[in-house]
Amino acid sequence: MQNINLFTELIEYLHRFKNMAYVLITGGGKGIGKAIAIELASRGYNVLLVARTEDDLIKLCNKIETTYSVKTQYFKADLSVKGIENDIFRWVQSLNIEIEILVNNAGYGLSGNFESQRLDDLKNMMQLNMITLTAITYAFLPQLKKQEKSFILNIASTAAYQAIPGLSVYAATKSFVLSFSRGLKVELINSSVSVTCILPGPTNTAFMERASLSKRGLELTKKVHMQPENVAKIAVHALLTGKAEVVSGLKNKLTSFLSWLLPKSLIERIAGKLIRNVLH
Repeated sequence: MQNINLFTELIEYLHRFKNMAYVLITGGGKGIGKAIAIELASRGYNVLLVARTEDDLIKLCNKIETTYSVKTQYFKADLSVKGIENDIFRWVQSLNIEIEILVNNAGYGLSGNFESQRLDDLKNMMQLNMITLTAITYAFLPQLKKQEKSFILNIASTAAYQAIPGLSVYAATKSFVLSFSRGLKVELINSSVSVTCILPGPTNTAFMERASLSKRGLELTKKVHMQPENVAKIAVHALLTGKAEVVSGLKNKLTSFLSWLLPKSLIERIAGKLIRNVLH
């Protein structure tokens, strides 16, 4: 009986200890970021959310606190603004919190022929997908290294594995995220920080609408897309087990393997044809 009580007390202690751990998630108001927030909250992590739509943030914070009895805080911000990492870092400092998990989820895609798109729009996407991700990582890395064990999760895309005509700049930004994650993981191999890159394929989020796919394209992608909740479970498992790089879903793994196996010129022609079909 005494052993049972000691075991119960130990479990409660570990639960209380874990509830001191915080995760910071960018783009956490909807889609994959929202699903990751819920998945980590279900494991006892307190959640800090950053996104630009306050209503989404408030609803998610209320849902998480009610369902999982963990703490939440949110910061409304446009993550594509230069220097936004400084505002986020100061906000976390003002809460007297040190994070143990950083999830760089914020990002979006633009589709169409390169010269037909507005340069300012492309620069905004590049700022968010690459520079903000890098800057936030740089800002919080010293804090993460002070933890006994900490994690960085970067959200890329299967688009990182090949050039995609019609998504040329977007695919290039995701190649950057993958390459950056791989390099950083090795740099931090002797530290307390583990770096993971998750590469989802088509997912049921607002990404498809913002990428300006046609109605036909949206219908086609619905046949192959995954649900954010499934991607989140794969991503969090990969993160907490220290995986370097994980493609979510069997179909996406197969596609990524073929991208590695087949000649790049062939893959690019096929990808270009597929994108043309979903854009028109």
